Amino acid sequence: MHVDIGRSRLLAAVARHGSMTAAADRLAYTPSAVSQQIRKLEAELGLQVLDRHAKGVDLTDAGRAVVEHVAGIERQVAALREELEHIRGARAGTLRLGTFPTFGASLLPFAITSFTSQHPGVSLSVRSARLTGLLELLHTREIEMAVLWDYEWSRLDEPGLSIQQLLLDPTRLVVSAGHRLAGQDSTGFAELAQERWITRADRHPVVDVLLRTCQTAGFEPAVAFEAHDYQEAQAMVAAGLGVALVPQLALSGVREDVRVLDLGGQAPARRIMLARSADRAPSPVGTAMTRILREVVRSEAARGGGRQREPGPS
Repeated sequence: MHVDIGRSRLLAAVARHGSMTAAADRLAYTPSAVSQQIRKLEAELGLQVLDRHAKGVDLTDAGRAVVEHVAGIERQVAALREELEHIRGARAGTLRLGTFPTFGASLLPFAITSFTSQHPGVSLSVRSARLTGLLELLHTREIEMAVLWDYEWSRLDEPGLSIQQLLLDPTRLVVSAGHRLAGQDSTGFAELAQERWITRADRHPVVDVLLRTCQTAGFEPAVAFEAHDYQEAQAMVAAGLGVALVPQLALSGVREDVRVLDLGGQAPARRIMLARSADRAPSPVGTAMTRILREVVRSEAARGGGRQREPGPS
């Protein structure tokens, strides 16, 4: 059985206004057009919905059932409109965000705090992974957007992604508090040729940073230890085993027994980006998070966080 919603709503208007003539006046129909539509509804249902008599019309049992269900549908439609308005205004919905560990441990918590404060009705979930894992999550649409990174010699050229640059994350030198350079604010690689180095294990990207920078300066680095995270690297530096190159974002928690030196741009900075699928329009909540991430980056730059920001498409 086919039930036409438009004709059912017309029947509800007849019941609400008391007659077909009154309903026609309110809806800018002719009485004959209303009568014709009601008869078509009765033909579709195989039941009479109006009891017609000299004083007007009354609903039959079938007519009352139709009107009651129409009222329920209209309440659901009203609730849907309200929910869509909440989603349009980023007051409701779901945002699934991807990040990598050093961004998750440094700037992202500020963005999450701001986002959840401004958009308490939004369900936010965060996935942390290495670069390849984040790309897979984007392509399988398990996340809507992700914070990614790359270096100048391995630019991310991933088909199907729309990328916006958030900031440049410079590389710093970490030395022990007792190191001969500990009293300086900056140094150059000419002073580091005889140093022993703490680097990352498992062919971490910072290994390439170290090799390329040292080779450009004319020497090969002598690696003393391969750490599995930056806190372990700092601990080995503090113990005097060597010095280390570390991205600025990985220095959100600096030990008291190490010192951080600027390298004057001699070591490459990594590009931090926000990416989403190019064929996926930004959602209102995704747009809101993008705005907040940019605000956090600007705030950190204003506080002298040592990070260079170059926003915009890339």
